[in-house]
Amino acid sequence: METAMDKDKMENIDLDAPAPTPAPAVESLSESGLGMDSAAPLAGSEPGSTLPLPAKESNGIPTPPKNGTAGNGFIPLVTVVGFHHARGPEVETWFGAPEGVDPAVDNEWPLLPFMALSDGAHVSTEDFSYFTLLRPAHGDVPSTSLFGISCTRQMDASALLNRPADVTRSTVQKAVVVIADSPQFFGMLRERLGVVTKAWFAQREFTDTEILKRFQESLQEEKERGVGQAEEDREEYLGMSLRELVREFKAQTLVLFKCCLLQPKMLFFGSRCERLCMMQFSLISLIPGLIRNLQDCADPELDAYERHLTKPTSLKTSDRSSLLSYMGLPLQIFGKGSLFGPYTPLQQLDILADYGTKSYIVGSTNSLLLQQKDRYSDILINLDNTTINITSSSLRSALALSVADRRWIDFITQSVNDTWDEANPGRPKTMGYVGSEEFIRLQFEEYLLSLISAVKCHNYLQHHANNPKAMLPQVEGDPAHDFGIDWIEAWSRSENYRIWDRYTDSHLFDIVEPKHPCAGGLTIEDVQRRMMEQVKEYKLDERFATGKEVLGRNLQAGREKASTAFNKLYADIEARREAQRKKYDEQRREAERNGTALPSPGFTAPDLNGAKQTVQSVGSKAGAYIGSWGTWMGEKRKTGWGRSPSTSAAQRKEKEKENAHAPALPIRSLGGDEKKRPEPIKTDARDRDRPNTMESYEESLFDAEHPTSSPPKNLDAVKRKSVPPPPSSQPERSPRQSVSISNSKPQSSPRAASRFHEEIDEDGPVAAPVPGVAAEEQRVWGEESGKVEKMTERERRKRSSAVAEAVVEATKTPISP
Repeated sequence: METAMDKDKMENIDLDAPAPTPAPAVESLSESGLGMDSAAPLAGSEPGSTLPLPAKESNGIPTPPKNGTAGNGFIPLVTVVGFHHARGPEVETWFGAPEGVDPAVDNEWPLLPFMALSDGAHVSTEDFSYFTLLRPAHGDVPSTSLFGISCTRQMDASALLNRPADVTRSTVQKAVVVIADSPQFFGMLRERLGVVTKAWFAQREFTDTEILKRFQESLQEEKERGVGQAEEDREEYLGMSLRELVREFKAQTLVLFKCCLLQPKMLFFGSRCERLCMMQFSLISLIPGLIRNLQDCADPELDAYERHLTKPTSLKTSDRSSLLSYMGLPLQIFGKGSLFGPYTPLQQLDILADYGTKSYIVGSTNSLLLQQKDRYSDILINLDNTTINITSSSLRSALALSVADRRWIDFITQSVNDTWDEANPGRPKTMGYVGSEEFIRLQFEEYLLSLISAVKCHNYLQHHANNPKAMLPQVEGDPAHDFGIDWIEAWSRSENYRIWDRYTDSHLFDIVEPKHPCAGGLTIEDVQRRMMEQVKEYKLDERFATGKEVLGRNLQAGREKASTAFNKLYADIEARREAQRKKYDEQRREAERNGTALPSPGFTAPDLNGAKQTVQSVGSKAGAYIGSWGTWMGEKRKTGWGRSPSTSAAQRKEKEKENAHAPALPIRSLGGDEKKRPEPIKTDARDRDRPNTMESYEESLFDAEHPTSSPPKNLDAVKRKSVPPPPSSQPERSPRQSVSISNSKPQSSPRAASRFHEEIDEDGPVAAPVPGVAAEEQRVWGEESGKVEKMTERERRKRSSAVAEAVVEATKTPISP
C-alpha cells in the first residue's frame, strides 16, 4: 500500500491546509485530502458547547468510558444456570456481585437463563453458547452492551454424591456463565471456562462452588491489572476459524461478507450452538477492528459509537492502526437500529419483529424459525446443509459477484483447499503462511481497503463528470465496476455507509490505489479454474471413477451370463439332436426287422416345390375372390345400386305395361305455379297424428331389397300408408295414388322430383335429394307418367299389391293390400 506514494514523505503529513468545504459540525479535509483543523467540534454539538469526550481515543476510533465499579471497566461476573423440571431454566447463584444483589433483576435480564441453556444442548455432553446483554444506564454510567459465554454440561443424577430432593429427572443439566464487557478474548476464556466447568462436574457435588468463586476472582484480578488491553495483542481471534468458513462456503464466503456491509436481516441456523456462534464471530471479524467496537450491538437503540466518533486528524502509513483509522475502519454495522445476537432464543423474537430493528445478525438452533424464514430474515444461512437462501430479490441481485470477485475468492478458496489438514483444520498442512488464518484475514483487509478507495473514486468521478480538468489520468475507467455497481448502490443506502462517508476524506483514493486486487476481464484461466473447482466441489472425478468401476463389473458379469446362456443353449440343441438321432436309429432298426419302409430322418431339408405350389394356390384363390367381387360390381352398375337383379328386367317391363293404363291424377307443380290441389284423403286419428315428412323420400322403397340397406325409420307410417281408405265419392286410391305424379313432361324445378311425394304444407322443409338415386327415379317415373292414365282399377290394385309385397319383404311385417 505504500508503493503508491513515497514512504518518507508519508511518514509525517502536513495537515495545515485549510478546509474549503466545512460539513455540519465536522470540518472536512481539503481537496488534497490531507488537511484538517484538529480542533473540530463533535458531530451533533451546538456552537460553543462541549460534549464529554471518551476516556481514550486512538486515531479517531473511540473507546467508550469505563462503566464498572473498578477503574478499568466492568468487572466480569460468573453465574450458574440450572434446569428445573417444573420451572425450566433459572439462575441459581452469582459470583462477583455484592451480597444480596441479583444482577439479572437489577439489569432486567429475564432471558438470561434461556440464552445460557440453548435449545438442543441436552443432546451433547458439552456445548457453548454466546449471547449479548443490554446493561441499562445507572446514574452517570451510560447504557452499553455486555457479552456472555456459557458452558453447558450434563451428568446422570444417580452419580451425584448428595442428590437433592428437587432432582427428579435422570440427568442433571447446568451451565456456568461468564459475563464480560468485550468478546475479543472469548477464545482464551472459552478454554478456561470449559476446564472449570468440567472440574466442577467431576466433584459430583454442586453445592461445593469454591472452584467457581476462585475462577471469578481470577477474572477480576486480570481485569484490574489490564491484562490483554494492549491493541497489538492478536489473541482476540482465537477460536474463530476462517479456514473452516472458507472451506465450507467457498465463493459464498465473499457473498456473506458483502452481505454484512449491506446490513440486511441475516439469520443463521444450526443444530450445534457453539459452531453457530463462532461462524458469526468469524464473519464479523473480517471487518478490521469491529470486534473491539461492539458496544452498541445488544440493542437497536444504542448509538454511542457514532456519538463519540471524530474525524481522523493525522495519518502515518507505516502504522497499520493509523491507516485503518484514516480509511474509516471499522465499518460500524451494529449501530442505531441494528442488533447482534450470536444465539437468540425464541423468547427474543419480539425484538426482531420490532419496528425499530432495521437489521441484525442472529443465530438460532430452533427449527421453528425455518418455517418463518420469510418473516424474520432477508437471507438464511443453514449451517447443517451449508446452504444460503436469499429471500429478498433486490438483495440477491446486489450480491451477485463480479468476474474480479470470483477470481479473487477462488484464489483464496484454492489456497485453503491445497493446504487443508483434516487432523488440524485450523492450521495449513504445510505450516506456511499461505492459506493460514492470518493470510485470509489480511486478504480480506486488502479487499476492503481497495473497495472503499474505489467507492470514493467512483463518487469523485460522478461529481466531476462535466469537468475535464478534474479527471484522473492514473485511473482507467471506473474501478467500482469490478466490485459490482448494484452492490455499491445498495451499500450507499446503508447506515454504516452514511457514518463512513461522513467521517472520512473524499480523496482516500490518493492513499490506497482504487483498484480491485484481481481486476480484469474474464480469461480462459478463470474458466479452467472454475471448472476444476466445480469438479472438486461435486466430486465428479471420484464419481466417474466409481461409475467406471461399477460399469466394468457389470459388463464382466453380463459377458459371463451371456456366455453361460449361449453354452447352455448350444448344449441343449446338441442333446436334442443326439436324442433324435438315437430315436431315428431305433426306428430304422425296427423297420429293417419288420420289413417296412424306412422312416424319414428327423432333420430334412425344406420342400421348395411344395412351398411354391402352396403360394400359387393361394394366389389363384385370391384372384378368383377378387374377380367375383368385380363381377358383382359390374352387375350392380347395370341394374342399379338400389335394386336386386331379380327385379331388374322382366319385372320392370311388366310394371311399365301395368302403368300404361293408369288414369291421370291431379297434381301440383313442383317448380312452376300451383295448379289445382287434390282434396285431402280422410284418415283416422293415427294418420292425423302422424308427423309430416319431407317432400320426397331420400331413398327408394326398392332400396329395402338391398341386403345392406337399413330398415325404415317409421314403420307405423309405412303400415298406415298401405291401409286402403274408406269408401267415398272420390275414386279409391292406393298409397301410390295419394302421391302427386306429373301427368306431363316434368317441369324444371329447383327441387328434384322423386317417386313419392306426400301432402305437405307449402312452407315445410324440403329434403335434399340423394345423388344418383333421385336422378334414376326421375327418369323412371318420367317414362311411367304417360302410361298411368291408361291403368284400370284392377291394374291399379295389382300394382298396389306389388308395392305392399315389396314393403313386407323389406320390413318382414305383413301389410294388407
